[in-house]
Amino acid sequence: MMNENNDPEQTSPEMDPSQLSEQNEMVPSSHEEWSRPRLDLTKVQMASDRIREQLHKVIIGQDAFIDELLIALYAGGHVLVEGVPGIAKTLTAKLLAHTIDVGFSRIQFTPDLMPSDVVGTTVFNMQSSEFTFNPGPIFSQIVLIDEINRAPAKTQAALFEVMEELQVTVDGNTYHMEFPFFVMATQNPIEQEGTYKLPEAQLDRFLLKINLEYPTLDEEQAILRRFRNDFKPGQTETLQKVFHPEELKQCRRLVEQVYIKDELLDYIAAMVHHTRNSGDLYLGASPRASLAILRSAKAYAAIQGRDFVTPDDIQYVAYPALNHRIILTPEREMEGYLAKDVIKDIVQKIEVPR
Repeated sequence: MMNENNDPEQTSPEMDPSQLSEQNEMVPSSHEEWSRPRLDLTKVQMASDRIREQLHKVIIGQDAFIDELLIALYAGGHVLVEGVPGIAKTLTAKLLAHTIDVGFSRIQFTPDLMPSDVVGTTVFNMQSSEFTFNPGPIFSQIVLIDEINRAPAKTQAALFEVMEELQVTVDGNTYHMEFPFFVMATQNPIEQEGTYKLPEAQLDRFLLKINLEYPTLDEEQAILRRFRNDFKPGQTETLQKVFHPEELKQCRRLVEQVYIKDELLDYIAAMVHHTRNSGDLYLGASPRASLAILRSAKAYAAIQGRDFVTPDDIQYVAYPALNHRIILTPEREMEGYLAKDVIKDIVQKIEVPR
């Protein structure tokens, strides 16, 4: 859709000069960018605001977490959420699903879970004398997989096809997933006993890996004050369904049209290519990582109300898009380096396009 105000010279008479200067720094400057049609991203912003409003009825803080979930939702990817117990990983994912008018299922991964418990199985129907397929809990639109690293590799591998190709093949028959299909998986980074580390190929299927930390002191005080007389902080009765699949389709089409200039595409490529030549890394990022940064940066720009990508957008999504796709060398791990440190160093080394 076209924005009614297409004139770059037209500004609000009430605009503060400092705001105007700041805005000019954000607006694309090339003739090609000025001449292209402007996108009206009001629908994306309004949908995001409605979802945030509902989640903040229960969740205190976690603004970056919510934004990154929205980025993945608009970009058509899946998310892996990692954090210590008790910081609302599962709750936030569950509440997000509750605000969207789609089917929802939750799968608790355990060491004895079998692949057929996830994707379903074929059984013999005595009445019709034929085999029929009974779909598993993965056949939903938003799927929350709790503690994904609790299940063995065989069960984790059952997610490969469905996450990448949005379909499941059982006994030679293929079953397609309904739109939208969005997987949110959680894992605990400290309890490693009885867990199975996700292989690199599995991790690469997640668009973003979100690492959560403890709330701040102010946020923790706000949590206690909000729930001092309510012992059921996980209740969803107060939340409303404010987002529909057709709206999501429209938002995704808008996100796809967000403009990104060639120099920024080269910037992404250089960033990912540097991970493959870094002496700090044993394994660099794949081309899927480049596409993940591209899609996520477009979605983040749209959430901010901009129809063009800036270097800041790329830098914002670089860490969640890369941190699960790289492996540090043993020497760097022994020195106490983290993936975050290496990614930050790479981002600083790459020249930012002007």
